[in-house]
Amino acid sequence: MSIKLGFLAIARPTFDVPFAESTASDALAALRDFNTNLIGEASLLMDHAAVTNAAETLNREGAEAIVVLQATFADSSLISAVSDQTSAPLILWAVPEAQVGGRLRLNSLCGINLAAYVLARRGDDYRWVYRRPDAPQFSEELSEALIASRQAPAVPSGTSGAGQGGGWIEGKTIGVIGDRPDGFEPCDYDEAELLSLTGVKVDKIGLEDWFEAGDAASEAKLDEIQQGVAATLSGVNGLDADALRSSIALAAGLEQLAGNRGWSGVATRCWPECFTEFGGAACFANSRMSSRGMPGCCEADVYGNVTAVLLQTLSDLPPFVADLVGLDFDSNTATFWHCGMAPTELASPDEPLRATIHSNREKPLLNEFRLRPGEVTIARLSQSRNQIRMVVGAGEVLEEPLPFSGTSGVARLESDAGAVFDTIMANGLEHHYGIAYGDHRSDLISYAENIGVDVVTL
Repeated sequence: MSIKLGFLAIARPTFDVPFAESTASDALAALRDFNTNLIGEASLLMDHAAVTNAAETLNREGAEAIVVLQATFADSSLISAVSDQTSAPLILWAVPEAQVGGRLRLNSLCGINLAAYVLARRGDDYRWVYRRPDAPQFSEELSEALIASRQAPAVPSGTSGAGQGGGWIEGKTIGVIGDRPDGFEPCDYDEAELLSLTGVKVDKIGLEDWFEAGDAASEAKLDEIQQGVAATLSGVNGLDADALRSSIALAAGLEQLAGNRGWSGVATRCWPECFTEFGGAACFANSRMSSRGMPGCCEADVYGNVTAVLLQTLSDLPPFVADLVGLDFDSNTATFWHCGMAPTELASPDEPLRATIHSNREKPLLNEFRLRPGEVTIARLSQSRNQIRMVVGAGEVLEEPLPFSGTSGVARLESDAGAVFDTIMANGLEHHYGIAYGDHRSDLISYAENIGVDVVTL
């Protein structure tokens, strides 16, 4: 296709930068083979100023469309900076990575998921591609995306739910600790709107309150929790002792706050301050809360936590709020992951439970195991495209090796994986998905009808 095509690659320094650089170089070479009328460079852009300058250059040189490679996960401020500088349609490109049980090196798919959310909320035009540069389908799918970008943007809507529901979570309170990270708009919320819609109250406190509660925990309480960890997870003795103790203190503080304030769930700001200021990880603390019947999730994701509290009322096992980090269109599978905060009840019965460190921040305490096999419901009370809707899907977690370090699993989707991907991207859905064991779709659809919101089916 002979249009003037722009290219830039965005990334974050906390991921595998050499691998991202290699990926960006391969991507640019593939684009040159696809279209000789190409402008742009393979250098990784990791901050607002660098992205703004690159996008300004592409716009000035007359780019008719811009391919934005998500070389690694990055927050939405970078894609917003691109969109601020041009009216050209954007092609969001993510690259699958090998699932061999090690570190999630790029988290590229989650990156374009988050990017689509903010672009959809802004009303910007974008399309998407999820292929390796050397994939035989790449050129055809990029051509289709470029052709679609010259047509009117698709703005899908949900389909109405049906049936009678109940106010299962009305009157509950969720705790919110700290503010959501910059560039994580899916974690925004309107407290009054949430209360009116679901009857759920928000009780927000600062990170300093959590840290103070952790510091105030008694040594006896810390010893009790740490002994429980050592009895459940292998490898505890090999972790940094001070950082481990800090993570234990975060768990003790969170338990105390939740009990005193009457929380049914909690959404915590987890990085960077838990690592950089308190010296530990929030992952274990959130996992432990979920095991105790009060779902915990990270990045101060309020609607993600409300979803988890809702799923908690439906499932015999605690829910897990996770990133979608991989799709395989051939096997019709999806990979769900989060750093290491899945509750231990979700571990495969024959899987050893290990203690580990955060893959990017390199501090404990995180769980590591693959998810247990079984039927799961995928859900999200969503704010995508400036509408409150219920997202509902289903799959079956398979007996597959651990895809990535931390807590993760591979699920065969009930619907076609390509169609699920297109639904996610076209609707600009959030990057966090609630996972609950069992088939709860009819109840969720009834609940959506009860509160008067539409349903998006994955």
